[in-house]
Amino acid sequence: MSLPPIKRVLLKLSGEVLMGDQQFGIDPAFVAALAGEVKAAKETGLEVCLVIGGGNIFRGMAGAAQGMDRAQADYMGMLATVMNALAMQNALEQLGVETRVQSAIQMDQVCEPVIRRRAERHLEKGRVVIFAAGVGAPYFTTDSGAALRAAEMKCDALLKGTSVDGVYDSDPKKNAAAVRFDTVSYDRVLADNLKVMDASAVALCRDNKIPIVVFSIREKGNLARVLAGEGVQTIVQDS
Repeated sequence: MSLPPIKRVLLKLSGEVLMGDQQFGIDPAFVAALAGEVKAAKETGLEVCLVIGGGNIFRGMAGAAQGMDRAQADYMGMLATVMNALAMQNALEQLGVETRVQSAIQMDQVCEPVIRRRAERHLEKGRVVIFAAGVGAPYFTTDSGAALRAAEMKCDALLKGTSVDGVYDSDPKKNAAAVRFDTVSYDRVLADNLKVMDASAVALCRDNKIPIVVFSIREKGNLARVLAGEGVQTIVQDS
C-alpha cells in the first residue's frame, strides 16, 4: 500500500538528528545537509512545513524524571525547539530557501506567532514554514505538536525523520530479530504501543486521516526517495 498523491507535507525531525555525530547540541554541518534535503523536496513542487524536537538541547520528560517540575521542564524543552528552528531557518536561507518560523510561545523579536492563515499564505508563496514551541502548553510532546500542525495545515502526510528506518514489532536496538513493517494501521500502533509517536499524536493523525511515514533521515537522499515512493520506510495508515 502506497501513499496518495502528496502536495503538502509536514516533516517532523527529532532534535537528536541535529546533533550529527556529537553527543549534544547542534552540528551546523549536519543541519546544512538536512537543509539541502528539505530544499530538494521543496523543488519537486511540494509545500513543506517543519517541526523539530528539542531533545538535542533539553527534553522536558528527562528533566521531570530528575525531579524538576514537569510543566517548567516542558517549557524549557519548548524553548529548545525554537533554537533548533532558528538553526534550520538559517541553514535553509543560506541555500536560498525562503522560510518563516512560527512559535506557539510568542517572541516577536525572533519569529512570528503561530497564525494558521498566515502560515497557509507563506506555503502558497513557496516558503518553508517551521513551527516551533510545540503546542505552546506543557504535557504535550513535539510529536503532538507535529500532528496538530499537520491537521491545521491540511497536510497530505506527516513524515517522521528519525534515526530508525521504520516501525518494528519490537525495539531493533535490543532485539536483533525485530521485524520492520512496510505498512501498519493506526490501531495496531496504539494497541501494541509500537512507539511510532505518542498516542495522542497517532490518534490525531488517525482521526484526520493523515498518513504517518517513518524513515531514517540520517541516510543521505532518503527524504527524496521516500517522497518518490521508494526507499526504506513504514507507512502508518488505515488498514
